[in-house]
Amino acid sequence: MLALVLSLLLLLLPGSVHAIYDPLSVSNNKYGIHIADFNDLADVAPLINSDGGDWGYVTLVATDNDRNKERWQTMFNQMRRLHMIPIVRLATHPETNGWKKPDTAHFGETVRLFNNLNWPTQNRYVVLYNEPNHANEWGGTIDPEGYALVALELAKTFKEASSDFFILLAGLDTSAATDGASLDAAEYLRRMIHSQPKLLNQIDGWASHSYPNPAFSGSPYASGRGTIRSFDWELKYLKSLGLTRNLPIFITETGWVHNQGKVPRNGPLSPESVGANFKIAAASVWDDSRIVAVTPFVFNYQDVPFDTYIQ
Repeated sequence: MLALVLSLLLLLLPGSVHAIYDPLSVSNNKYGIHIADFNDLADVAPLINSDGGDWGYVTLVATDNDRNKERWQTMFNQMRRLHMIPIVRLATHPETNGWKKPDTAHFGETVRLFNNLNWPTQNRYVVLYNEPNHANEWGGTIDPEGYALVALELAKTFKEASSDFFILLAGLDTSAATDGASLDAAEYLRRMIHSQPKLLNQIDGWASHSYPNPAFSGSPYASGRGTIRSFDWELKYLKSLGLTRNLPIFITETGWVHNQGKVPRNGPLSPESVGANFKIAAASVWDDSRIVAVTPFVFNYQDVPFDTYIQ
């Protein structure tokens, strides 16, 4: 894994200072990482803030059964010391058929927790859940209208608490099929916006899961949906649905799988090939003035199914 990590280190560009309300208006170290364990913060700091970079981004997950204010504040204090910008993705908790659908009755509690924290930066980046075009991410149902209603209400609640909250909708799986277990991303977006057209006015940026498919092993030169350029397809499609603003882009998940996980696999790329793909992407696709953050998935996940991602 050392070769892969070293390749990632080469991605980092010089950056600066805290985020402000418009993150594209200042010099910005866009590179970061997605973590699964808060204990990894000290280990990722040298990665995202190396080679002259500063104030890199970290995407982390906040489940609805993790509302310990002291623990969150301790973590945010550590991120401030280490010069990290948090992107907090809200989640519920697992149940039999996947992740439980959010309960709107608890939105006030969620917003109060994050509003009462001293954040490391002025912008408080919050992502409203994860890939709801998969049924197992939304209580076992495919419900773009329901997600739109939940997102609209929660976005308004955050904004009423503080104008510093910077709201992002859930990243979608742009490669998902319409098969009962998931819904094509274009159809999901169309139904979502048709049901709640005001939702586009309540968000401040766009969270994208721009993975190199098929099988998380696609070419870094490929374009269109289902590639590391999926964010471009998403924004063009949103404009056809009525989006009139230029939303800054947060690629909160991306990355190639390698063949050196807990159980070695024959199909995916070698760590060296993955590192080379990251370098190509950084020099071309991610060198896009619309992109605020790129946080590949996922750091230091030691077990299946994510053991073949970044280690």
